[in-house]
Amino acid sequence: MARQYDLVVIGAGTAAMGVATRVRAAGRTVAVVDFRPFGGTCALRGCDPKKMLIGGTSAIDHVRRMGSRGVAGEVHIAWPALMAFKRTFTDPVPELQEQAYRSKGIDTFHGRSTFIGTNTLNVDGETLDAKHIVLASGAEPVKLNIPGEEHLATNEDFLSLEALPPRIILVGGGYIAAEFSHIAALAGAKVTVLQRGDRMLKRFDAELVGWLMEKFEALGIDVRTGTSVQCIEKTDGGFRVWAGADGVTVSIDADLVVHAAGRAPAFDALNLEAAGVEIEHGRLKLNEFLQSVSNPAVYAAGDAAQSGPPLTPVSSHDAKVVAANLIKGNHARPDYRGAPSVAFTLPPIAAVGMTEQEARTSGRKFRMQSKRAHRWFTARQAAESVYGFKVLVDEETDLVLGAHLVGPLVDEVINLFALAIRHDLTAEDLKKTMFAYPTGASDIGYTL
Repeated sequence: MARQYDLVVIGAGTAAMGVATRVRAAGRTVAVVDFRPFGGTCALRGCDPKKMLIGGTSAIDHVRRMGSRGVAGEVHIAWPALMAFKRTFTDPVPELQEQAYRSKGIDTFHGRSTFIGTNTLNVDGETLDAKHIVLASGAEPVKLNIPGEEHLATNEDFLSLEALPPRIILVGGGYIAAEFSHIAALAGAKVTVLQRGDRMLKRFDAELVGWLMEKFEALGIDVRTGTSVQCIEKTDGGFRVWAGADGVTVSIDADLVVHAAGRAPAFDALNLEAAGVEIEHGRLKLNEFLQSVSNPAVYAAGDAAQSGPPLTPVSSHDAKVVAANLIKGNHARPDYRGAPSVAFTLPPIAAVGMTEQEARTSGRKFRMQSKRAHRWFTARQAAESVYGFKVLVDEETDLVLGAHLVGPLVDEVINLFALAIRHDLTAEDLKKTMFAYPTGASDIGYTL
């Protein structure tokens, strides 16, 4: 006999928690299903564990930069100890998450969800009926369709390594490739990045990425753009990657080859056809309320929805929107204005709002301040040679259109530009703000 719910959420990450707890607080019956440990990508396999590793490697980077400036002695990463520190955060998460659901009266199920009707799921032999179902199942590495693809390690595999291999290849050139290459290089590995596109970090301003690439070089990271991986072979000593560039094929040996070529929702196992949920070009067909256009019982949030940028704060935002629509009927729409994005390289690179090209295409009249600012105090006190910005301001309204930063502390400073964009603060408002000095934020006035 089927178990009946007002809502079943597929997935147990950030979006799932946000939807499930709000709908349950409104008095509805709710269940959450996941075939993986509860907690989701960010807490277990992404943002948080990655940032904990960066905490260790950034300390190494800082000490090395200060090596001729009064900080003496050799330091290195003890990888097993750093991973043990990471696990002090990640290991307790699944149990704590599940306890949090249960304490609110939310039922939890472990297993794969498969639609067997418009409102019905099969979860490892158990049937769940629901008035509404929310897809919050996150994303998985995209298929590359190359021979030997099965030998690729995932981001989760990298973040669980008990020992760091001496030779690592990263296939791809986005966030994962950039961040993991810096972690691995600073921990002592020889790192090669194979990127099919003409540059890395395409979500960020090309000029600032160019400045950041100097740090890749300084860390000894071999970045090969315009290079397509053709196949991966298992060898006695590890792996051999065959790749082509400009008509020339080369082979590179490695002890670990990591998939860093992008992620996308994995819908195949859900059997969405049985629910009448339409997909177009790999994306769910959703309306402005994050609701399936073909099955009104189904909503989506976070990476599964692919409505906003693939960021954890976007998942939280989507969850609020979906929960509001489930509780009070469709009325809430997502608003992704001022969603900042950061790649936690060393130093980090950050962006929010329009790019220079988007501003030009929009036809707006705008002024732009751009400068390589490595001689400013913020960079000099950290002995960091990579520091710069590009800020765009509307000439007529004085509103900040976009901000692009690279260098020390920009992962925090970008949030102030995000605040300005989302809440319509003008450049003059920011200039008149008294920021603590000397801090990264105290540079904001000079960027405008």
